[in-house]
Amino acid sequence: MRFVRFRKGNATGFGVLEGERAIRVYEGEMFGSHRPAGGTVMLEDVELLPPCKPSVMIALWNNSRIQIETRKRATPKEVLWFLKPPSSFITHGQAIRYPAGQSEKVVLEGELGIVIGKPCKGVSAQEAAQYIFGYTAINDVTAQDIVPRDETYPQYTRAKGFDTFGIFGPAIATNVDPLSLTIRSYVNGKLCQEYPATDLVFPPSKIVAELARTMTLMPGDVIACGTSLGVEQIRPGDTVEVRIDGIGSLVNPVA
Repeated sequence: MRFVRFRKGNATGFGVLEGERAIRVYEGEMFGSHRPAGGTVMLEDVELLPPCKPSVMIALWNNSRIQIETRKRATPKEVLWFLKPPSSFITHGQAIRYPAGQSEKVVLEGELGIVIGKPCKGVSAQEAAQYIFGYTAINDVTAQDIVPRDETYPQYTRAKGFDTFGIFGPAIATNVDPLSLTIRSYVNGKLCQEYPATDLVFPPSKIVAELARTMTLMPGDVIACGTSLGVEQIRPGDTVEVRIDGIGSLVNPVA
């Protein structure tokens, strides 16, 4: 199932995508007890919202085997991560706001996202799967030239934390094998990235277990698994897309 959240008029709701045009409306709690409410709405008649409301997005760095090999980096012994603030979160169809005057090199980074389904702390990699609600697509937009601007301190959180730089959705897919998925990203229809989730050094279950050693993960929290080769510079006027078959296409204009 592919869960989405939506707004229709002054009301918000959630449901499950049926094909590519309709949403079967659900009632209850997405991360608790829920059931079909007995109706459908058409996608064209609603505004899609981010498919959940994370308290935080946790994002990984240096988690691609081919990127590590190509750039001759050391393979990390533990998960390396940073945080993206809630003010950065947008979803499919909403505009990426270019930080004019602050950066001259903004790039897209297509990634697989993990969505936590229940409070998670101190679990093993074997136990982690039962705490994962599903998976989503992520565009971890980055002001790449800001990261090394201060030679004493790599600024990952600042470079990746601008408003509109934490894009995820359009849906959360449940009952999928994450390691069977392929992540693709495009700028103006041109393919930039195409890599399998098996490229990840740390798979989703290991990522969740490692993060839960440090912090309590809460329902709706999102984890970006890290990107691979092919990140592409984006500019105002571009249209960017992250596509994961089985989850959906995350398309955004750059303003």
